Amino acid sequence: MKKLIKKYETGHINFILHADEAERYYRNKTDILYKGKEKTDDEGNPIRNANNRIPRNFHGLIVNQKASYAFTAPPLFDIGNTANNKKVTEVLGDEYAKNCMELCVNAANTSIGWVHYWEDESGFEWAVVDSKQIIPIWSRNLKQKLIGVLRVYSDLDEETGDMYTYYEYWSDTYAQSFRRKTTDTEYNSFTYHDMFINPETSEMESCYSHNFNEVPFIPFFNNNIHTDDLQNIKPLIDVYDKVFSGFINDLDDVQELIFVLTGYGGTNLNGFLQDLKKYKVIKMDGDEEKSGVSTLSIEIPIEARNSVLEATRKAIFEQGQGFDPQPESFGNQSREALKFMYSLLEMKTGLMETEFKLGFSRLIRAICKYLNIPYEVIIQTWTRTCIKNDTEQAQICKDSVGIVSKKTILKNHPLVEDADAELKQIENEEQEEQEKIDSQGYQPFPKDKAGGTNEE
Repeated sequence: MKKLIKKYETGHINFILHADEAERYYRNKTDILYKGKEKTDDEGNPIRNANNRIPRNFHGLIVNQKASYAFTAPPLFDIGNTANNKKVTEVLGDEYAKNCMELCVNAANTSIGWVHYWEDESGFEWAVVDSKQIIPIWSRNLKQKLIGVLRVYSDLDEETGDMYTYYEYWSDTYAQSFRRKTTDTEYNSFTYHDMFINPETSEMESCYSHNFNEVPFIPFFNNNIHTDDLQNIKPLIDVYDKVFSGFINDLDDVQELIFVLTGYGGTNLNGFLQDLKKYKVIKMDGDEEKSGVSTLSIEIPIEARNSVLEATRKAIFEQGQGFDPQPESFGNQSREALKFMYSLLEMKTGLMETEFKLGFSRLIRAICKYLNIPYEVIIQTWTRTCIKNDTEQAQICKDSVGIVSKKTILKNHPLVEDADAELKQIENEEQEEQEKIDSQGYQPFPKDKAGGTNEE
């Protein structure tokens, strides 16, 4: 195990560095806040008074767009039986939608998300694991099967107060746990660690056997080339932050009006400003022809900077394949026009969906195996959440009456969230209306004032 850790842990450091950087940008802690020193003169005094460092959270916006677009309505699964579908949904639990969002954000920031599942006294459990904790071990064949996972994380020992680095190694049949003091770089304190509960004896052990017949960790890759979403847009974000912060600094440092004094007889410049404010006059000494006060105004090249910021912003959303939420981009857009505005985001989400489907299929198979329920084909239904033209959509549904089924129309109607529930509600309302008619009695011909009918 020591050899395995030394072999893989060193290379994992680069992965952690890139992941930390992407997560930092996701939280709007960009390089503008940390990099770049203040310019000083020969005496060490700052040349500029203003030192604004203003980050713009473009990466967080684009990642959240993808997560909301793909998982506001999380994928639905069909294994061919309604009762079994309900059982699978119950095992997925109430946190299923939240876990989907977390998986998407982890994959966007680190290039891969991870799910770990296990079995305990509560039943089948699963959770999203921090991608920085996982060191995967792949087979060398073309399939690149996952043959082992080394989970590494640090935690405090409450009994001794020492910080330890913990190692969990998972294979397709067992798991082992080890730990060492974080300060021990030579692995002299490397020992087994009892963290698993033996279900038969209820004692803590360092080894755990399972019957999953596969490594109980599932990868969810961000795209087909296994890269994160920051890589393409980081240089552009840095340029935008630099130009925007520099513009604000110029506004703070450069005065709109500069006084030019010739032959000023005051003691200092503060006295000049005080006399000007208090007495509305100033005293000038020397030759009258050479004495005087004039002003200079400095114009900041706003148009040039606006052009740079606008071009950079456009490039960020193009490179990041996001949806630019500029107000001028909206209006009474048709359905097809809105689809075009989401085209780049749809392209990126589609690449992620292809990779995530593989992971979700493995998770559903593991659940079915635990529940001992049969399955043949796992059908996944993905729903996109985006801005829609509800008026146009409702008109399409209205025009489709008699052409497609009522359930299909309700599924696509903008006011309906659950088509099955809406169908049931329609049936109930129709039944109540019929009962009301029956209770009042049916009269095919209205009665006249004499009590008879108007039937001829």
